[in-house]
Formats: sequence, C-alpha cells, structure tokens
Amino acid sequence: MNQNKYQACIDACNRCAQICNECFNACLNEPDVNARKNCISILNECAQMCQMSSSLMSTNGQFIKEHCELCASICEKCGAECDMFKDEHCRNCATECYSCAEECRKMGSML
Repeated sequence: MNQNKYQACIDACNRCAQICNECFNACLNEPDVNARKNCISILNECAQMCQMSSSLMSTNGQFIKEHCELCASICEKCGAECDMFKDEHCRNCATECYSCAEECRKMGSML
C-alpha cells in the first residue's frame, strides 16, 4: 500500500494545515492585526499547500516530490513569520510548520 510510505508526511501536513487555519483565525482577532498582514497571508497559503500535498500523497500523485519540496519552503517561511509574534498560537504554529517542513524535506529526498 503506497500510502504507508507517505503516512508520516501526510499526518504532518494535516496537522500543519489545521494549526495554520487556527492561527489564521486567531491572528485576525489580535489587536495588532495590521502588523500581521504578511503572517496572515502566508498562514493561508501554507494551510492550502499542506492540504494539497497531503491529498497528492494520498493519491500517489506524479508530482509528490516537487510538492513536498515547495511545501517545505512555504512551511519554513510561515514558521519564520509566526516566530515574529510572541503569542501562544503563533509559537505553536511556528513549531508545527518547522516540523512539517522537516517531514516534507525527508519525503522529497526519499523520492
């Protein structure tokens, strides 16, 4: 079953997408929302990329390697943006983004 070899990365992508969406919503309600525009934008992009990567791995897509490599780059950028803010939701999101980037890099190097 092909899915088993991708499962750790699928799980990481799904967790990252979820926490990015949660952080996105939390950031919209912060008093300094204007200072978070870049962060909010990349949170949305990261969540979508993680969802797409998870879907492609689930269906054994042809471009998994390329998606995983791009997903890792976006997750790293998102983590760096979230690191600029000290609230708990951003800190947790940054940690999850870096973890997902690591899993995606592993996956990209395995293919």
